[in-house]
Amino acid sequence: MLVYTDLLTGDELLSDSFPYKEIENGILWEVEGKWTTQGCVEVNIGANPSAEEGGDDEGVDDSVQKVVDIVDTFRLQEQPTYDKKGFIAYIKKYIKLLTPKLNAEDQEAFKKGIEGATKYLLPKLKDFQFFVGESMHDDSTVVFAYYKEGATNPTFLYFGHGLKEVKC
Repeated sequence: MLVYTDLLTGDELLSDSFPYKEIENGILWEVEGKWTTQGCVEVNIGANPSAEEGGDDEGVDDSVQKVVDIVDTFRLQEQPTYDKKGFIAYIKKYIKLLTPKLNAEDQEAFKKGIEGATKYLLPKLKDFQFFVGESMHDDSTVVFAYYKEGATNPTFLYFGHGLKEVKC
């Protein structure tokens, strides 16, 4: 199994069990998330609780919660939204922090593609939810989530160069 960690913080952000598609010249990775049910699910095993002691299961929490698989699996933490000015400031800082951590070939590809990726992301800012890894570090790679037109499941966008592949 492959896990993709944030190159800046080491937080786990994705794994190969969630296939991705490269967009914007490989700068962004697009991953489809899914809503899942988490919690107690009632299972009828055919027993008659009134015929047995106690009738009610007082110690069982029957709450069911709907979660997005990627957010739940990697314990992503939602962050406040960005306006255009704040987003541009984040991108500039991100480029400054990430570039020295990349090899020469990846640096060149990242520098060539980040402007196009930024232009792709800017018009969608109002539609995004912003997430970072579990540590919630200030210098984390941001993960963007949004719903494509007519979709019931969210789509996540990652900066591919900001991820480090780790074999587990």
